[in-house]
Amino acid sequence: MKDFLEKAMNLGLGALVVTREKVEAVVDELVKKGEVGQEEGDKLVKELVDKGKEGKKEIEAQIEKIVKAVFEKLDLPTRKEFNELKSEIEKLRER
Repeated sequence: MKDFLEKAMNLGLGALVVTREKVEAVVDELVKKGEVGQEEGDKLVKELVDKGKEGKKEIEAQIEKIVKAVFEKLDLPTRKEFNELKSEIEKLRER
């Protein structure tokens, strides 16, 4: 499950990088044609990248919410519950 989540996050990061490169290429082309100034183009790239980062954060939050719901549905113990049980077993062994 962790591998799946890591791959999903990496795909999201890869998409962000590709998008940034494409945005920069398009903006550079607009600057060359004189349709926007360099300063305006830089600002546009920054805005679009920032929006992409915000979208990434929203996607991560949604994935976390879904994974949490799946774990609850499967009735799997949390790491905290697991560690508590492990500690109890150790205490019982010591007796």
